[in-house]
Amino acid sequence: MPRIPNVEAESAVYHEGMPSLAGVDGCPAGWIAVVENSETRSIVATVFENFARLAAAVDAIVIAIDIPIGLTDCDARHCDVLARKHLGPKRGTSVFPAPIRPALHASSYEEAKATSIAVQNKGISKQGWAIYPKIRQIDEALGASAGLRARVFEVHPEVTFSAWSGAPIIAPKRKAAGHAIRRILIDDYFGPLAFESARASIARRDATDDDIADAFAALWTARRIVAGIARSLPDVPPLDSAGLPMRMVY
Repeated sequence: MPRIPNVEAESAVYHEGMPSLAGVDGCPAGWIAVVENSETRSIVATVFENFARLAAAVDAIVIAIDIPIGLTDCDARHCDVLARKHLGPKRGTSVFPAPIRPALHASSYEEAKATSIAVQNKGISKQGWAIYPKIRQIDEALGASAGLRARVFEVHPEVTFSAWSGAPIIAPKRKAAGHAIRRILIDDYFGPLAFESARASIARRDATDDDIADAFAALWTARRIVAGIARSLPDVPPLDSAGLPMRMVY
């Protein structure tokens, strides 16, 4: 079982005492961070308008986040291909294609689509284009800070829930049955009041129930990273042209 290398050693430079862990997911208001104090196990949920504010406010040794990190210059990322295969035909569609780096800073959907077609003879969906601004936030932040690069890890909630439960969860997370399955995992692991407390502290217009559940899934992976038992797709991730690893950790 491959270990994510040197996260404890790298992060010890930036923190003293018992550090916090953070699970982060995108939400309508920006980003929701579920932050756990590693000493007291208390959990606080907060919404941030952008990632720069989150990174400045959250003093965490690991930030596990549901967003593509590391982008190819052409063609699909191997981690995305592996994640779809891992989840199977019914849940693999939840893994959206990551943008290629040449299209990331396009100023419009039309420009991004044209760039993608010119580089790899394949367009992009409007659903995929919708997350480009959040991907840019992370890419710019990691490009500017070696400290953040040592602490921020890409996760995918459905890959995490699959490892957590022992198999892909087929029921969609936005359906009552699917949410109930994920809630059982969260309540059993983090305590029966953890999700309820996070939900009570965040306005529904700012983050949905599945945003909060996905943030808890990311926090579950953050715990595994510091424990040295996390795995990644692929086992040995390649670096992109900006030096960022292309992997999903779970």
